[in-house]
Amino acid sequence: MEQHLYEPVHDEFRELCRAFLAREAVPYHDRWEADGIVDREVWRRAGTAGLLGMDIPEEYGGGGQRDFRFNAVLVEEVVGSGCSGLGFGLHNDVVAPYLSELATDDQRARWLPGFCSGDIVTAIAMSEPGAGSDLAGIRTTATRDGDDYVLTGQKTFITNGELADLVVVVAKTAPERGAHGVSLLVVERGMPGFTRGRRLAKVGLKANDTAELFFDECRVPAANLLGTENRGFYHLMANLPRERLGIAVAAVAAAERLLAVTLDHARSRQAFGQPIGAFQHNRFLLAELATEITIARTFLDHCVAEFNAGRLSAVDAAKVKWWTTELQNRVADRCVQLHGGYGYMLEYPVARAWLDGRVQTIYGGTTEIMKEIIGRDLGL
Repeated sequence: MEQHLYEPVHDEFRELCRAFLAREAVPYHDRWEADGIVDREVWRRAGTAGLLGMDIPEEYGGGGQRDFRFNAVLVEEVVGSGCSGLGFGLHNDVVAPYLSELATDDQRARWLPGFCSGDIVTAIAMSEPGAGSDLAGIRTTATRDGDDYVLTGQKTFITNGELADLVVVVAKTAPERGAHGVSLLVVERGMPGFTRGRRLAKVGLKANDTAELFFDECRVPAANLLGTENRGFYHLMANLPRERLGIAVAAVAAAERLLAVTLDHARSRQAFGQPIGAFQHNRFLLAELATEITIARTFLDHCVAEFNAGRLSAVDAAKVKWWTTELQNRVADRCVQLHGGYGYMLEYPVARAWLDGRVQTIYGGTTEIMKEIIGRDLGL
C-alpha cells in the first residue's frame, strides 16, 4: 500500500537512521544481549548523529523539529534492525516532553544539552512492586524539608534504569490526596540515598537494561521539582498519549517486519514438493495478516498525523495502543508457527521478535486499562 504520511525529508532521515544502526548497533547487538546492557558509547554516537532530542530546541543541541514523524522513523528503523536493546524510544518519546514542556529555563539549560548529546541517559520511574497501572497505589513518598525533598521508596521494571543519569520519579508529596497528591522529581546519578538494585532478567528485550531503583531518604533539591507540586498525575495524563503512540509505532513496525520475514520463509521453505506458502491454509493466513497489518498501519498513520496537529485524544491513543500491540503478538505467534521448528530457534529473527514483543501489551498501560479508558468514553 502506498503511504502518504512521510515526506522526502523523512525518507532522508530514515536512511541516516538505517546507516547508523547498521554501523553502530547491529554488529554489537548479540554481545549486548549476552551482557544484558548496551555500550554507553552508542548513546553518545547517537547524539552526534542527531538521533536524540529531534524535537528539542536547537539552542540546547536538539533538532528543533516538532514533528513526531521523525521520532516514528527512528522507532521503525530500530525495530527493523532487530536492535531491541536501544532505549532511544523511551528517551525521545517518553521523557523528552516532560523536560521540554515542564522544565524551567534553568532546568532546561542544565539537562537538555546532555540529553541531546547522549551524555545524559534518561528514564522515568512509575511502576513499583505493588503498583503498576494504578498510579494512585504508589507508595514512594517525597517530604519537603527546607530546600530539599526527602524521597523514600522503591521502583521496578525501569527501562534504561542502569544507564540512566537522570530519572523522572513519580512520588506522593501529599499522600492523603491519593492520585491528586503526586509530583514529579528529577533524581540525578550520584545523589546520596539513590541506589540501583539488580539487573532484571526478562523474557525478551535482553539487551535493554531494566532495573530496580531504591530511594533511601534521598535528598532531592526542590529545584529538581518538574512541573507543579501535586500536579504530577495531570502531567502524566497529558503525556501518556504520546507514549502510547510511540508503542503503537513499534508494534506496527514489528508486525510488518515479521510478515516480511515470514513471507520470505513461506516462498523458500519446501514441504511435500511445494513452497509452504502455496498451501491454501497458509496462503489464507498470510492474506489475513497482511490485511490486518494494512488496517493497523492506516489507523496508526492517521493517529500520527492527528498528534502532529495537536488533536490526538487520550481515547484514540488508547485504541491504537491496544489494537496494534495485540495484533503484533498475534502476528508473532502465527509467524512462529509458520516457521515450524526454526521459529523456536533464537538464531531466527522471528523467535526473538516473538519474545521481545510480548511486553508491548503490558507497558504503557495494559490492554485492559486501554479498554477501560475507551469504555468510559462510551459512557459505560
